[in-house]
Amino acid sequence: MPIFTPGRRWQPAYSPFKQESFGSRLMENLEYTLKGPLFGCRMCGNCMLQETAFICPMECPKGLRNGPCGGSTPEHCYVDKTRPCIWYKIYERSFAMGRQEMLLEVLPPLDWEKVGTDTWKDVVSEVKKNGTGKVVKSLVLDQGEKRWKTWDLIFRSVRQPDWWQGDDQYHAPAYSEPVSNLEKAFKAGQFVVACEIAPPLSVSTKKLIENINLVKPYVTAINFTDNASATPRMTSWACSRIAVENGAEPVMQIAARDRTRASLQGEILGASAMGVRNVLAITGDSPVLAPSPRGRMDINDMDAIQMVWILRRMRDEGHYLDGREIKFPPKFFLGAAAAPFASDPKFQAIREHKKVNAGAQFFQTNLVYDIDGMEIWLNELAKRNILDKVYIMVGITPLKSAKMTRFMTQVPGVFVPEAIIKRMEAAATAGNEQAEGVQIALELIEKIKGYEKQGIHGLHIMPVGWEDIVPRLVTEAGLLPPGFIAPEPASAQAAKPA
Repeated sequence: MPIFTPGRRWQPAYSPFKQESFGSRLMENLEYTLKGPLFGCRMCGNCMLQETAFICPMECPKGLRNGPCGGSTPEHCYVDKTRPCIWYKIYERSFAMGRQEMLLEVLPPLDWEKVGTDTWKDVVSEVKKNGTGKVVKSLVLDQGEKRWKTWDLIFRSVRQPDWWQGDDQYHAPAYSEPVSNLEKAFKAGQFVVACEIAPPLSVSTKKLIENINLVKPYVTAINFTDNASATPRMTSWACSRIAVENGAEPVMQIAARDRTRASLQGEILGASAMGVRNVLAITGDSPVLAPSPRGRMDINDMDAIQMVWILRRMRDEGHYLDGREIKFPPKFFLGAAAAPFASDPKFQAIREHKKVNAGAQFFQTNLVYDIDGMEIWLNELAKRNILDKVYIMVGITPLKSAKMTRFMTQVPGVFVPEAIIKRMEAAATAGNEQAEGVQIALELIEKIKGYEKQGIHGLHIMPVGWEDIVPRLVTEAGLLPPGFIAPEPASAQAAKPA
């Protein structure tokens, strides 16, 4: 186990993708010989130990470079339960060292042309560029802020290449008029309701269209998952296009797990051209949750924060990641996932803050069954002064059975209070599980509505295949959208002449 890191190396060091000179190989071997035992270095070519409290984030099985995933826990990594969540440890050490605000800087994905090479030559190059004598003198003789500025002058250019230029500042959208009905509803001050429909497992769209038409009158937008649990279904963009064709407003999910930076940029152009105006960028579940045989589990090309950064700049600055101009940039309302119960609330608040700074305009939270816990998380967001910069929809899933309730306790990032577990077990004994699950959902929704003026702007219903319950929940919760017109019963529609 490396000396200075609480984890262990996930894999051996990377190898360069090109022929290296003898001097370069010598320098690479020297860096790895020193940093490998100390930090578990993988030779990623873009060292970020300065920003991550000297714990290498490449020990994360997903290779996440901007913070933990939604499954983070203080106990262990959900991908490999034999070791700790390395990002939880980074947060712990950062807070202990008073370096937590450094975690807000949006860090770039790997430059695979540099992977396997040393970072030291980049540092030496920056020192020379700024004057070796001047830099050494400042680092040796200066104190406090002055020394830190010299240090950061050198390392910022190393960790933030010209093609990325990440920072720790808030980036508001560069447009003013809403680009989607969802954004328009939020800006109008409505308590918005959205719901999720699971994409079909085959090419048949009959049931998908039926579900879209079923929930369409009751919600502002419909979210389509992107291979949830790393299990293949119809793509989110295809479902989103079908929703547009049927007069509904989609929220298209894009999971980093299945994307390269090239495919991300191409897909957003296509989606925007097809009329998709809401995009939710997520890191995605690890293939460890998928059925066998599993795909790559060691690294993502990007994380959700990097995706948000890239997409915002495509939309607002009109250029690709490589700097090329986009003559007609895509238009979309950009969202991200939030996880109130994934880890310590103050840790998670930094993760959410970073997403907002990068460009997230709305959040869909993971499932919430503990309102008191949600309030703690909200308070941490308030301390970071971001509640006026993002719209938050709280995730709710009605429980159908005691078995489903017990399963939810095993889902990464979800917490189900013992009182709810006992209620569902008692309902199982009494034979009224679904009725009790609906009642619990309605009680939770009523409590969530009480936070409408305290940072919560809506509800995101995830029925997990129980789409029929959405109209009832929205109606009984008193959340019918403005101008609601009740749809005709299916029997009346069938009786109409063709």
